[in-house]
Amino acid sequence: MANQDNGSTFNVEQRIIAKSGWLMLLVGVAAVVTGLVCFGFGVGTGVPLLVILAIMSAATGAFIFAGLFTLQPNTAALFILFGAYKGSVHNSGFRWRNPLTRVQKISLRARNLNGDRLKVNDKRGNPIEIAIVVVWRVRDTAQATFDVDDYEHYVAVQSESAVRHLASRYAYDHQEESDELVLRSATDTVNKALQDELQERLGKAGIEVDEARLTHLAYAPEIAQVMLRRQQAEAVVAARAKIVQGAVGMVEMALDELAERGVVELDAERKASMVSNLLVVLCAESDVHPVVNTGTLYN
Repeated sequence: MANQDNGSTFNVEQRIIAKSGWLMLLVGVAAVVTGLVCFGFGVGTGVPLLVILAIMSAATGAFIFAGLFTLQPNTAALFILFGAYKGSVHNSGFRWRNPLTRVQKISLRARNLNGDRLKVNDKRGNPIEIAIVVVWRVRDTAQATFDVDDYEHYVAVQSESAVRHLASRYAYDHQEESDELVLRSATDTVNKALQDELQERLGKAGIEVDEARLTHLAYAPEIAQVMLRRQQAEAVVAARAKIVQGAVGMVEMALDELAERGVVELDAERKASMVSNLLVVLCAESDVHPVVNTGTLYN
């Protein structure tokens, strides 16, 4: 069945039920047996009409036998009569159809598309590598057969296009502190966006997308080392900033405690010296070896 929508023609699956093959097999056997009997009597009695009836019965049996076929579970059969689509059969088993009808079988089982690694540019223009896996199945046999030349090739082409479009919508990673979604961290959101886009693209060919997800994500080799060094530098800067922030808090707390308890009174110069020494101790990357002053505080 074809529908017309704004000048474009697309097909919609029409399900039909095929006759039982066992019943038609009995009819065919009966026709052949009848033909043999009539032929024997016709030859024996010399009656031409019986011979003609025998030939017609045998031809009927052969016609019925030619229409027998089997259909496995999760497989559909499209019936095409003189170029016209007559319907799709989903009921599995031993079946019969008009022998003049051409049968085109199509699997309804779920299939995996393991995409190759594609080199694409992310939202910021950085070259990255992405690979995906797509679990899909045929939902509408008429669309998959008549609306595209090769639906398996169509799935592969549209999947690659969807990956390239997905990469252009997201950055690979955070370059600055922000709440934007990126490919590395927003895995569930990115996978959902990929599946939705694939369903929109492949639905036109009668394909149902069960799952789509990223299986490989990395910077392209030519910039991988540079970006790794940048990430390491950012991590070092962030760690040092955290250390300094904590050290300043500890120095402030120490000065407040000394002043509150009246342990010692420090002028501005001595406070500055104490702050400097504490920050060196707290922020140093290696163990600090202090110098003990055995004289007075002001020596």
